Amino acid sequence: MEIPSKSKVEELPNNECWTLLRQAPFGRLAVVRDGRPDIFPVNQVVDRGSLLFRTDPGSKLVAAVGHQVAFEIDGHDPASGEVWSVVVKGRAHEVRQLHDVIETVALPLFPWQGGVKPHFVRVEVDSVTGRRFTRTARRPGEAATAYTGPRAAED
Repeated sequence: MEIPSKSKVEELPNNECWTLLRQAPFGRLAVVRDGRPDIFPVNQVVDRGSLLFRTDPGSKLVAAVGHQVAFEIDGHDPASGEVWSVVVKGRAHEVRQLHDVIETVALPLFPWQGGVKPHFVRVEVDSVTGRRFTRTARRPGEAATAYTGPRAAED
């Protein structure tokens, strides 16, 4: 059995990226906080070509609002080996106008974590990209190759 050395990467069309975003129950919000990258899991909803999430006051809200952020979802199908990823980039702002807040409250966006999460944050999308590939097959019993170099965090 010949094992391919590299999977072909397929760029996803824009409409498929948005379909996957609508179907995803959660994703990861990437921000810069205190000069360092940080990532937060959030559940979101797609609304009029943008993403919305809810949060408490705190580091996520401060790091996101008024700044460029990235949001990523991914998934895979174990049966087919298909793997995909979608990345959204844009500027986040807090929903504050009364008519916008009223419209936003009506959306199916409910916090997974306890608490009220009174702040709604909208990511105005500048770009959305996605890709798909099929996981490379391995011979039965063959383990994945692991990096065995030094671990900087432990040194």
